[in-house]
Amino acid sequence: MLKNALFLAIRVVSVAAVLLTGALAVPLLEAQPLSQAPAWQRDAAPQMSFEVVSVKASKSNRPAAAVFPLGPGDAYAATGGLFSATNQPLIAYMRFAFKLGQGDLLGLPAWVYDDRFDVEARASESNPTKDQMRLMMQSLLADRFKLTAHHGVKQGRVYAMVLWRPPKTGPQLQQDEACSPSGPQAPASSSPSPSALAKSKWLPEVPCGNIGPYPTIVPGQGRLVGRGVTTDRIAGLLKNPFTGLDRPVIDRTGLKGTFDFSVAWSMLPDPIQQSSSQDDAGPSFQEALKEQLGLKLEPQTGPVDVIVVDHVEQPSEN
Repeated sequence: MLKNALFLAIRVVSVAAVLLTGALAVPLLEAQPLSQAPAWQRDAAPQMSFEVVSVKASKSNRPAAAVFPLGPGDAYAATGGLFSATNQPLIAYMRFAFKLGQGDLLGLPAWVYDDRFDVEARASESNPTKDQMRLMMQSLLADRFKLTAHHGVKQGRVYAMVLWRPPKTGPQLQQDEACSPSGPQAPASSSPSPSALAKSKWLPEVPCGNIGPYPTIVPGQGRLVGRGVTTDRIAGLLKNPFTGLDRPVIDRTGLKGTFDFSVAWSMLPDPIQQSSSQDDAGPSFQEALKEQLGLKLEPQTGPVDVIVVDHVEQPSEN
């Protein structure tokens, strides 16, 4: 079946990118052998598909949500086999399915980033692991979005994310080891500390382990927010049309542990045609990284493992 064919294809090499055939700037190199498939895929292989699936175009204007974080991290609370996510773009489901943390995401059609979907599915197994859920999502993508793909390696452009003024981080990137995505949250204190009060001014209320775009009331402004996430996960989120970055970002900060962050920037692309609202929209994305998070991006080149997407289409109605 199609889902089995996709599963066999994606086991070949480690995952770091998704591309459309024809979008590669350089030829693909020889694929890695099956024995070098990621350990998480080998370990999770017995569980492959959901028993019941619902995919619908999202009609909601609410922030994207899911029963557990959809990033490459291991934060996960058992749901009894239920997968539920609302108002998420297809790229979020692809990142989850292939455990994408960093890497190239060039060449995909715009609707993969723009169109939002609600997905609800249930596994026959009552206690699947998060990685087994990933493999089930791979099958769902093959069945409902007709996704087919293969692996390869290319030499490509990347950004190294480093500290702008080491060893300091910016004011809106602060360590948070108390945030536990998989455990109960500590009750709010009746008398917040001064540091907590200061953080509340720039960090909205988001669940532990969550990371992604967040609504803003400022015209022409974009915003990314995360709570209790690693800098590797932050780097993996940065390459997309929302930020305007055209290459994958690799974490080279050397920072350990988990962090809270919020970064806002102007998404207005043409300085000549921008109105007076530009000042209110904020700095460019890379300027905002420096000023707000204390991070900068250094251009580099290097080998990039890729998943080449041969075909993907919008899903049929349930």
